Amino acid sequence: IVKAFELVPAVERDLLMGDKARINIECIECCGKHLYVGTNDCFIHHFLLDEVTSSKGKLTYSAQKLLHKYLGLKKPVAELRAASALERLIVLCDGIVFLVDMVTLESVPSAAGGGVRIRGVTAFCINENPVNGDPFCVEMGVLSSKRRTVQVYMVFEDRVQLVKEVNTPEQPCAVSLDGYFLCLALTTQYMILNYNTGAAQDLFPYDSEEKRPIVKRISREEFLLAAPGGLGMFANAEGVSQRAPVSWSESVIAAAVCFPYVVALDENFITIHSMLDQQLKQTLSFRDGQVLQDFEGKVMLASTKAVYVLVPLPMERQIQDLLANHRVEEALILTEGAQRNIPKDKFQILHRRILQQAGFIKFGQLQFLEAQEHFRKGQLDVRELISLYPLLLPVSSTFTRCHPPLHEFADLNHLAQGDQEKVLQCKKFLITYLGEVRSTEVANGCREDVDTALLKLYAEQNHNSLLDLLASDNACVLADCIPWLEKYHKYFALGLLYHCNGQDSAALQLWIRVVDGELQDCTRSDLYEYIVDFLCCTSNLDLVWKYADWALRKDPSVGVHIFTKRPAFTDQSDLSPDDVISYLGKNQQALLLYVEHLVLEKRIQKEMIHTNLAVLYLERVLSLLSKSPTDEEQLTRAREKLQAFLRESSLYHNCEKLLLERATLHGKLEEHDTALHILVHKLRDFSSAEAFCMWASSSRDSAYQRQLFHLLLGVYLDGSPPAAGAGSSELQMAAVDLLNRHGEVFDAVCVLRMLPDGWSLQLLRPFLNRAVRASMHACRTSQIALGLAHSENLQLLHDRLKEVRKPIFVSEKKGCHLCHNTFSEPNVVCLPGGVPVHTHCVAQRVRDSPTKKRLTNSSNHT
Repeated sequence: IVKAFELVPAVERDLLMGDKARINIECIECCGKHLYVGTNDCFIHHFLLDEVTSSKGKLTYSAQKLLHKYLGLKKPVAELRAASALERLIVLCDGIVFLVDMVTLESVPSAAGGGVRIRGVTAFCINENPVNGDPFCVEMGVLSSKRRTVQVYMVFEDRVQLVKEVNTPEQPCAVSLDGYFLCLALTTQYMILNYNTGAAQDLFPYDSEEKRPIVKRISREEFLLAAPGGLGMFANAEGVSQRAPVSWSESVIAAAVCFPYVVALDENFITIHSMLDQQLKQTLSFRDGQVLQDFEGKVMLASTKAVYVLVPLPMERQIQDLLANHRVEEALILTEGAQRNIPKDKFQILHRRILQQAGFIKFGQLQFLEAQEHFRKGQLDVRELISLYPLLLPVSSTFTRCHPPLHEFADLNHLAQGDQEKVLQCKKFLITYLGEVRSTEVANGCREDVDTALLKLYAEQNHNSLLDLLASDNACVLADCIPWLEKYHKYFALGLLYHCNGQDSAALQLWIRVVDGELQDCTRSDLYEYIVDFLCCTSNLDLVWKYADWALRKDPSVGVHIFTKRPAFTDQSDLSPDDVISYLGKNQQALLLYVEHLVLEKRIQKEMIHTNLAVLYLERVLSLLSKSPTDEEQLTRAREKLQAFLRESSLYHNCEKLLLERATLHGKLEEHDTALHILVHKLRDFSSAEAFCMWASSSRDSAYQRQLFHLLLGVYLDGSPPAAGAGSSELQMAAVDLLNRHGEVFDAVCVLRMLPDGWSLQLLRPFLNRAVRASMHACRTSQIALGLAHSENLQLLHDRLKEVRKPIFVSEKKGCHLCHNTFSEPNVVCLPGGVPVHTHCVAQRVRDSPTKKRLTNSSNHT
């Protein structure tokens, strides 16, 4: 129930009739401050009504009686209607309609040639939407008691003129007029009649003998009718009901509209229904009700003895009462319905506030979808909502809550009353709402408050969108957010916030502490790689030089991306390759990767860089070779890289310092002739050449070693022809020294064939002495071995002869021990123990034996 109206006395009984008990009010009319009352004793009373507002804002009425007049017909005054432009009252009394002066209450005499009285009238009405443009003329519809007609009159200051007479199918008993449309209550039904075109539209039936009909014009071409079943029906000029009916009592005797309410009067009560939702809003007790009429928006009632005004309470107060009872939908309906009665600017302000209040009511009921819609339509300052959540607004915020307040909550804890599930739901709602409004007009002017609150909620709830917020353009207040992010261990996010505020060094220091395990934050498992990418993309070279060393120590293969994946900057913030190479000199792995990047990807054609890469490749190969055990897979890849580089690049050849390394590498590739050629002819390093042969054959047999030393001797001799100069003499001496120092390795016969004819035997004396001694020793050793072999052979022959002397018996009845078939010929083989077998069986046995199989795959040497 809503308190929409207050019943205020206007004219008390004593003022109207004194102590005359039999005088009753029959009708009333109000025009501005002037009130006219018609009584059953044929009097018209004229009062002046003044509105008085008390100090508490309550409205009362003060009535002053100006005049009363007896009409002389000895019948009750049935109807009064004011025509203010004519200064006339239209009066119905004793079936006669006539005019009375509004000031003197004297009857208006007839004008020459025209009558001023209409007789035989049961009811009349004024056309409040006149079709005649004359402002000093009133249009009136009249029902005759003798004929089934409706007459339309023009009422002038001193005469009335019949304009139209319209026949009706039944005797009309109530009428209302709007423009050309007559809304009639006939004996058994209601109908709409256009008296200009004659078009008629039946509405619905009713029984006039059982119920008093009500036909009330409520707006342009719209009427209110009393229908069967206790319904108040609406009908427009086309006979269509565009509003739902209201349900009032069966005994309603009068009705009026004070938008958005329908007021109905019955024997004991005044009922007030909303035209917007058809619900009963208020009931007032009212005994002896006689009249209910609205006058220019003012609803007045009369009992038989007194007159009252039904004063509507201010619409805003009604709405606030509804909101106080959490009747949100009704409050919103009433607000929207009141739009036509409130100036546009004032209505917009009121409507927004009501929507905001409704949103908070729904929010308190955890009906978040409805709350969000009301907040959106009401253009709520989002800080009103944020302020309910403790500590979310930044300390620097200047926001203060709206006054009077939009809600009854102190904060979220007050709303939830300790229910943590409610708190969690409310926080999730705020996350959703702030996420939607932060990029809209709603957040203009308070971006810092919105983004800071959103960041705090994301951190607290471990929300996935925290990083998205910080990666986008945001206005989070750094000082407020630092302790919040630290509290929830969101150090990666805090680093992003530092970055947003131009504090990249602080961000890197924080992230490095996380990677090093000083701080715990599992947001990104690849934080180290992220730091590398960050340094790679920053234009601040000071940061690069400051933190690159840490990244390289952590993982050189990844840390070097700071330099290899760095985009090209258009300003002076690009890095010089020479500076980077110098910086990476202490980290061989990173240096190799960076120089590879320069040569193979950026295609830099600088001799020094190519030479540097060759050295690094070589050192990598040698490093892998020196390890035990050797990682063959890595070694293979390293050698392939080096070989490919040596094949494709030509710039490294100009650097002589690589020759020794190249020779070593050729040796590893078993390209010994090339290696020895470099050592002998390019480096003239004969001791290194001898050492190379010892190193290359260290894990091989003597034949391989001999081959290498013969190859070195050949290199010496090839470079020293007989007619050669001083350089060739150096090579000859190197050859002589080689033979004299390592004579035991060489094949003396081959050496003598290789030596030039003109060489002095005296130079080769140590070699030849050693060779002759070795040859004699080998000869004598061979003779001893030959004698031992002869002796062994004689012993074997002796054993064989012993076996031959024994006879072997073979017959057709005797079977082979291997195939069990009998012998057909004397050719047999005797197994140990004198067992004869077929020759072909033995052959097959030998072929199938594992020993034979091993022999077939072994060397042919005996």
